[in-house]
Amino acid sequence: MQVEVLVQDCFFSTSRSIPQGFEPLSNPIKIPTWERWFYQWLETLQPDITPRVNVCELTLRLTDDREIQALNAQYRHQNQPTDVLAFAALEVDSPQPESEMQLSLPLYLGDLVISVETAYRQAQQQGHSLETELAWLATHGLLHLLGWDHPDEVSLIRMLNQQKALLEIVNLTLQV
Repeated sequence: MQVEVLVQDCFFSTSRSIPQGFEPLSNPIKIPTWERWFYQWLETLQPDITPRVNVCELTLRLTDDREIQALNAQYRHQNQPTDVLAFAALEVDSPQPESEMQLSLPLYLGDLVISVETAYRQAQQQGHSLETELAWLATHGLLHLLGWDHPDEVSLIRMLNQQKALLEIVNLTLQV
């Protein structure tokens, strides 16, 4: 399977205060690393995707609290920053036709938006690196793009366990 990831860098206004110890960085994880990680994660999650898909695409936007708060207010009616938003392109409950033409086209999974500012604060609180927190949030969003949800405690635990497994695949671990 081929994975195409469009990574959009985060931008920080110089007029805003940046959390102490947080440098305005365009992307703390290099694009080839993101592409490799998503490839490995999607290879692992292949049974959750139409079995004969050859190319998957998704967009990852790394942003700040101000932008993610605006998106959260617009799409989830929660006027506050959040760590990750997932905008799935797939209809999970509807069958996906498998014509030869459709199988030759990339499967667009959707868009992920992660606030690097929130990720930084959470990484500090959890005692792990910003890289690990960003990967954790990316796996959470990816699972949402693939139809996973956590409406109750049992499904949340299942999803968190899957995220841990996905982090291990790319040699990252959470501090417990």
